[in-house]
Amino acid sequence: MIRVANAPVSYGAFELTVGVLPNVPGPDEVLAAVADAGYEGIELGPPGYLGDGEVLRARLQRFGLSLAGGFIQVRFSQPEHWDADLAAMAETLDRLAAGGERDARPVLADFGSPARVANPGRAALDRSLALDAHGWRRLADGVGRAAELARARGFEPTFHHHAGTFVEAPWEIERLLELTDVGLLLDTGHLVLGGGDPLQALRDWRERINDLHVKDVRLDVARGAIRDGADMPECWRRGVFCELGEGGVGLDAFFAELARDGYEGWLVVEQDWIPGPDDDLSRPAQAQARNRGWLREHAGL
Repeated sequence: MIRVANAPVSYGAFELTVGVLPNVPGPDEVLAAVADAGYEGIELGPPGYLGDGEVLRARLQRFGLSLAGGFIQVRFSQPEHWDADLAAMAETLDRLAAGGERDARPVLADFGSPARVANPGRAALDRSLALDAHGWRRLADGVGRAAELARARGFEPTFHHHAGTFVEAPWEIERLLELTDVGLLLDTGHLVLGGGDPLQALRDWRERINDLHVKDVRLDVARGAIRDGADMPECWRRGVFCELGEGGVGLDAFFAELARDGYEGWLVVEQDWIPGPDDDLSRPAQAQARNRGWLREHAGL
């Protein structure tokens, strides 16, 4: 069975905006919009955004939502930061436990580097941006430690390849899969931005895929951002991720393959958005309702 969720980032609430920008919706506003649109679940968003412990549990119950997972960035290739980053990860695991959903995923992601954040989408062709052999060994060791921590708490983790990090391009994802035993979160939008094909990825990596983030991508915007040397925040500001069916990912073919494949688990719709100071916060809620309708019509979900 596929369960469909959304995420606070679709409404403009994520690590780069909460507590930083003035025009960001609060947790109750986001949860109400997610529930009203017909989603079954939600991801945590930035640490503490939805609350902790009983506050988090009560919020989820009030809006009738399940917890799908929580995003956890770790500086995997920098062992000197592991203690601090894994301590922060333990706090996210506490929140997942408070949500009461044992199928909620700890979503591991690399933190990247300033050079990678400044150059999303370019590692597919320029391997000078990538880790060397020693860096890959450190990254694999770090992922192994994080996976061990998650499993010790009763959660099976997944790894989110992400534009602007050291695991972005298809060849880097392949390397991660070779060096670790962790499951893969396939993100259609970040894969396209990183130079990959979601349909081929679904076929090639199916045995490792245990979570899904579904986005659509404006291919002209993505190409322009890469050509212009735009960094990852600028890609978001340009609106590289769009409503389902309005971009060039080829989602109908992707979902047809997914149906044949028999995937079961969470599918999280994301449309990363950075709100401007005068933006109407009702717009992303309307967009996520349309995304939910698109999934019903085109994917039977």
